Amino acid sequence: MLGKLGRAGGDVTGGCPAARAGVVPGRVVAALPTDHEADYRPAPTGAPPAMYVFAPRRPSALIVGIGGQDGAYLAAHLLALGYQVVGTSREPRAAREGNLARLGIADRVTLEAMRPTDSCSTLDVVARHRPDEIYALACQSSVGLSFAQPAQTIESVLMATTHLLETVRLLRLPARLFFAGSSEMFGDTEGRPADERTPPQPRSPYATAKAAAFWEVQRARRDLGIAACTGILFNHESPLRPERFVTQKIVTAACEVAAGTRHTVALGDLSVHRDWGWAPEYVVAMHRMLQLDEPEDLVIATGTTVALEDFVAAVFRSLGLDWRRHVTRDESLMRAGEIPVSRAATSRTTERLAWRARSTMPDVARMLVEARRPAEPLRRAA
Repeated sequence: MLGKLGRAGGDVTGGCPAARAGVVPGRVVAALPTDHEADYRPAPTGAPPAMYVFAPRRPSALIVGIGGQDGAYLAAHLLALGYQVVGTSREPRAAREGNLARLGIADRVTLEAMRPTDSCSTLDVVARHRPDEIYALACQSSVGLSFAQPAQTIESVLMATTHLLETVRLLRLPARLFFAGSSEMFGDTEGRPADERTPPQPRSPYATAKAAAFWEVQRARRDLGIAACTGILFNHESPLRPERFVTQKIVTAACEVAAGTRHTVALGDLSVHRDWGWAPEYVVAMHRMLQLDEPEDLVIATGTTVALEDFVAAVFRSLGLDWRRHVTRDESLMRAGEIPVSRAATSRTTERLAWRARSTMPDVARMLVEARRPAEPLRRAA
């Protein structure tokens, strides 16, 4: 069971990071509140002997890559839970004026310039803020681009994650660390659902990097005693997704067709099958993973897999359009090593986190279109 802060087990410390570090009061007269992390100190001289002064302390989180889709939604979620949020970006100004501004939280987070691939930069930021929780989300996240930039992709994932784990070790920081893994590391499972025990078989430099970092997190947890875990994320979308992703390309094109500003869109292989979820829901699972007494790697997905063709049809249908009249096939857009079917087994996640994705592909398609739809009525294209 998860408490108000989501920590499993219900111990008297409420999962307080200070308590995990050994900073606990000498005597306890009642269970500690779980709404906030807390420091306790004896009451002033002359007070009754059983009295303690309650000094609430907000839990703190460091989000590496706060400017991205997941980073921004996670920041909003943690702020709603009462966290102090520090976020890193290579370009803090761009992050503040981008997704954080779109969510209306730019002025509520502390931003730091940090290069995750630079160990000194990482150590400096973590040492100054000493967060209770660290979320490693930043990386080169395009599978397609990873074929053109394999070294940079591997560095942005594996080296950045290794620097964070090594920083936690060097500082002896009692922090918990979440690493954003990817279902891409499973490769082609021949249609079988992948779970936490499925061996990685990467088919792209991006997937190779994610698999290597996944193993490094496991090593740090097993051999170094670091409370680190990997959330193995399947596809998840939102209006904050960059335009280079195919889902956003489809939604943008469909809205332009509906508005009468274009007639067709060229796409690659529509037969690929994916598990598409809603990013604002997935960040809830990320946070809950760090509240478990014993961190473990978990799959984060909806458990429902559909074809890209079905996603295209749902997007166009939500605009009153027949996709078959507006979509053309372009073989040059088909990617080498494409995984034909990506399927997830989510039973362990549901059991451990009491979390289940509420939105599946039809909901995702509809919400993406609604976020793009202008206020004025659209001219329905023929």
